[in-house]
Amino acid sequence: MFFSKRFVTAMAVMNTFAWQVVAQESQTTEKKAETPLQKVWNRLSIGGYGEAVMTRNFYSDHFSRYKFPESYADDDSHGRFDLPHVVINLGYDFGRGWKMGMEIEFEHGGTETAVEMDPDEAGEYEAETEKGGEVALEQFWIEKEFLPTVVLRAGEIVVPVGATNAHHLPTQFFTVYRPEGESTILPCTWHQVGISLYGRTPSWGYEVQFLSGLDSDRFGAECFVHYGATSSYEFKIANKYAAALRVDNYSVPGLRLSVSAYAGRSFRNSLMHAGESYKDVEGALKIGSFDFALRKGGVIARGNFDWAHLSDSKKINVFNNHYPTHTSQDGQPSKHQPVGSDAMIVGGEVGYNFFSNSARFVEEGRQLILFGRYEHYNSMQEGDSKVAYAWVKKDRFALGVNYYPMREVVVKAEYSKRLLDNPYNDEPSVSLGIAYSGWFK
Repeated sequence: MFFSKRFVTAMAVMNTFAWQVVAQESQTTEKKAETPLQKVWNRLSIGGYGEAVMTRNFYSDHFSRYKFPESYADDDSHGRFDLPHVVINLGYDFGRGWKMGMEIEFEHGGTETAVEMDPDEAGEYEAETEKGGEVALEQFWIEKEFLPTVVLRAGEIVVPVGATNAHHLPTQFFTVYRPEGESTILPCTWHQVGISLYGRTPSWGYEVQFLSGLDSDRFGAECFVHYGATSSYEFKIANKYAAALRVDNYSVPGLRLSVSAYAGRSFRNSLMHAGESYKDVEGALKIGSFDFALRKGGVIARGNFDWAHLSDSKKINVFNNHYPTHTSQDGQPSKHQPVGSDAMIVGGEVGYNFFSNSARFVEEGRQLILFGRYEHYNSMQEGDSKVAYAWVKKDRFALGVNYYPMREVVVKAEYSKRLLDNPYNDEPSVSLGIAYSGWFK
């Protein structure tokens, strides 16, 4: 009996050892058999996200509806189909901590132009815009990981100030379009060429960035600093500089608490030279933001609060208003609109996943979420033109549903309404959308 037990034990040990040898030999054989093409393929990452949307707006789309609201109170509704964002992500792991990443984005379906011979113009060749939209390289960076808590990245990077910039995938918010307040007032998705230092522990995440400043000649009344990060030139002007910071805390399971901030100068970050009367103008822009996300059982809640202050807004308005507008300057960037000295955004959404009690649905990533969202935002919380541009202050609520047949795909539907102060007309709408987000490889 003793011998039998010893024999069985020995055979088990030998069998385990034999399988380990076979597995090691198999791995060695596979490693040796890996071709250069397979090696490249195994280090390559491919992903992306995309949205298709249909909206019916039950209010006037006339450009003077805020200037003469009583004249357009009974206008017909109007509808739109759109592809807000379609994105391809590519990544490559070079090894030894070196990685590359890029994001190519087609906004509103991209852009199309064509050259045609016009028979009505004596056979002249004409270039015509076939379709509006934009194609942009929103991210391109190379990074080196020294430790999981110390990673250095340089290139075109996302500036994670505010909730939407840090979490802008269509599976990271309930509404059909991105949350309206932050995407109207702040650059969104905010991306610039710069240098970033970031890292992550189980309970904390951080990112610090060095960037070029925004361009104050692109600021406007409703958009505030939204277009300040863009450039119509073949380069981004960097006469002025800025810094951004984000800190995330994950100490409580299911809860993320985040703060982010931005500080930089924006005046004279332009090809247009300012005179001696503007020598003390800085256009210092400061943004502070808090946001959170909670997932507990079937409850999902998110919220944000943002405040921005722009110094010297009065003199910036005078400068922008005198920006040249004659024919030879048709491409000039100024909107010739006043910009406020302060802007404010507050928003929150809560939803309940009715599939959260099914273990199988949770495993498959299936969800059925009913949600509500409320936002208040004002691009002229303070400023000289606060009264004249009172319509930029908006409240918006949305009620809707998200259905996830799987983790990467979501179908969205919502009813929303913008609420404006008298004498302006409220703006209700109904939207339907389908989106995906994920990595294919």
